[in-house]
This record gives sequence, C-alpha cells and structure tokens, in this order.
Amino acid sequence: MRYEILGPLRVLDGDRQVHVSAPKLTVLLAVLLARARQVVAADLLVAEIWPEDPPRRATAALHVYVSQLRKLLTCPRRPQCPIITRSPGYLLAVEPEAVDLHQFEQRVAAGRRHARSGRHPQAVEQFTAALALWRSPALSDLRDGPIVDAFATRLEESRLECLEMMMESGLSAGRHRELVGQLFELTLEHPMREAFYRQLMIALYRSERQADALRVYQRARGLLAEELGVEPGRPLRQIQRAILRDDDRFELPSTG
Repeated sequence: MRYEILGPLRVLDGDRQVHVSAPKLTVLLAVLLARARQVVAADLLVAEIWPEDPPRRATAALHVYVSQLRKLLTCPRRPQCPIITRSPGYLLAVEPEAVDLHQFEQRVAAGRRHARSGRHPQAVEQFTAALALWRSPALSDLRDGPIVDAFATRLEESRLECLEMMMESGLSAGRHRELVGQLFELTLEHPMREAFYRQLMIALYRSERQADALRVYQRARGLLAEELGVEPGRPLRQIQRAILRDDDRFELPSTG
C-alpha cells in the first residue's frame, strides 16, 4: 500500500487506487498519516473530524469510522491492518517508504549533499526530482482541522525550501539567464519570501541587467514596508549594495 499526501490524499494498492471517498474517513486517514507511527488520542481525532459541533456520541462514531477505514486498508494479500488500537487512541503503522513524503525528503537530502560538495548540476537534478513528486499543495482538500493544517503548512514550507535550494544551485551552476523568468514568477507567487527576490537580483545582475536588479529590490522594499512595516533583511540589502557599487572585486554571493 502506498500513501500519497503531496497533493490531494491518495491511496494506491499496486496499480489500483483505493477510494477513500467519505470526507470524514479521508480526514481520519490524513491525521493518522500526519502522525504516522505515533499514537493519536481519540479526543484529538474527534476534534479533527468534527472541528465544530461534534455529535453527542462522537467517540462511538469515531470507532465506526476506524472500522470502515480498516476494511478499506485490508486485503487478502495483506490481512494485517496498519491501523492499530493503542491507548488512548490509534496508530497507523506504515513504513516511511510507503509514503511519498519519504521519497521527497530523500531527494532533498541528496540534493543538499551534492550542493555542499559543489556538485551543483547534480543538486539541481535531485531538487527537481523532489519537486516533481508534488501533484498540488499537500492535502489541499483537507485543511479544516489543526493537526492536518499544521502538517500541510510544514510540508508547504519544505517545498518552498526545496525550490529555494534548487534556485541557489542553479545560480551556482551558472544558469542565471534561464532562471530569470522562473524567479520573476516566484516573487509574484510568494511576495513575502525574500530569498526569491535576492536570487532574482543575482540572476539579473549576472545577466548584465543591473537596473532591473535594482528595480526588483525597490519592489521588494516597497511591498515589505506596505504589508509588514519592515525593511528588507540583511541578505537582500547586501546584494543591493553590491550591485550599486558594481565592484569587480566583490564576488556576488549565491547564498545568503
């Protein structure tokens, strides 16, 4: 059984999709996956499944949903159900390799190793492969309860960090010209994320577009002041000063 959470929740048994279609069953499975190999207390599951107005016999209803989910996740080839009853709640006993998140994290770790060793084209390859596992925002259809929402937010942060590292390695590999367009889009999609502005300024400067790079800084500065009342962080200010100096002796960093 394979569990895919880098997008809408999906369960695969070989080539066959296991349809967990009932909304509350999907939420239950998502919570157990978010806390995989950990006991999730029954009261937490109730709060996640019924964020508002839980039924009077919510615990009994939870037992029914667990029973239904067990039937879906059990087959003749795999008679042992991965959902285990363990006080004060339930545990989903799945190996890390059964969840697509594990493959993502493995690719990211490999990319980091390549980047630290200066093998930037290989790092880009690994980061690209990691991002290709994402079908859409993680658990995008299940963001009502606090556990799933916090888990999905953490996953999205991991995706953005991977994007940043891919861009850093691309700049270090000398691909600044081909990254300009993508970085422009990223600054529009994530306007509060300063790393993308910094990377775009570096890409533009190295593409002999000094004026455009400085305009990016002014756009970022104006947006941060308007939305948050703050100045850009030190890495962004350092890049701006280096571009203004146009100092050949100053090597523009590709990392913060």
